[in-house]
Amino acid sequence: MIVTEADPLYVIRFFEVFFAEVPIDRIEIVGVTVSRAFHEPMLATARRILRFYGWVDFLRLLSRWGWAKVRGRSITRLARERGFSIVETASVNAQEYLDRLRGLDLDVVVSVAAPEIFKAPLLGLPRLGCVNIHSGRLPKYRGMMPTFWQMLHREPAVTVTIHRMVEKLDAGEILAEETFALEDRDRLDRVIVGTKQLGARMMISTLLELEQRLANGREPSGEAGYHRFPTPEHVKAFRRLGHRML
Repeated sequence: MIVTEADPLYVIRFFEVFFAEVPIDRIEIVGVTVSRAFHEPMLATARRILRFYGWVDFLRLLSRWGWAKVRGRSITRLARERGFSIVETASVNAQEYLDRLRGLDLDVVVSVAAPEIFKAPLLGLPRLGCVNIHSGRLPKYRGMMPTFWQMLHREPAVTVTIHRMVEKLDAGEILAEETFALEDRDRLDRVIVGTKQLGARMMISTLLELEQRLANGREPSGEAGYHRFPTPEHVKAFRRLGHRML
C-alpha cells in the first residue's frame, strides 16, 4: 500500500520511475492513496508556495502546474494506467480507512511525501510496518523541505533516507541511505527531481530486501535537528549563495 500527495510536478517524478521499474511479480501494490498536498485547501497551499518561491518563480511554477493539469498528468492517472487501485479517504487515520486496509492483509505501507502524520493504529497495522522516504540525513534534517535546508547549509550532497516509521516524526530505524551530489551553484528544481528519481530506485531495492528479510535497520545517530517550512528570509539567503529555485 502506498500513501502519497497529489503533486503533478515533483512527487510524480518518483512514481514515473517507481511504477515503471517495480517488479510486480515480486512486489504486489494493492492500492495507492493520493491526498491533497499539505493536507490543506488548495488556496492555503498556493499562498504557502507563493511565499516560498516569490511572484516570478511562483508564476513559472503555476504555468507548469496548469500545463500538467491540461495534459491530465497526475499520480492517480499513472497508478490507474499501471492497473493499481486507488483507495480514497479524507484521512489515513480514519477508522473506515484502517478497516479497509486491515482487510488487505498488508505487509508494508509506504509513505512518499504523505501529507498526514501516521498515528499508532496505522503504524501498527502492516505486518512489516510502515516505511518512509525522506530527502535528508537523519536525524539532522528532520522536518520539512530537507532538500532546501541541506543546500542552504552548504552540504556537499543531499542524503536520501528510507526509514521505518514510528510515532515520533522522522525518527525510526534507517533502512537505506544514498547521496545526490550538489553543485556549487545549483537549482532546487534539479535537485528535487534528481532525488525523487534516486529515491524511487532506492525504495524498490528496500522493498525487495524486506521481502527477503534482508533489510537491517540501524538507529539514527549524530546531531539531531528539526526544520520547519522556510521563510522568505531563508530563501533570500539561499539565493545569495548562488542557488536558484527553478
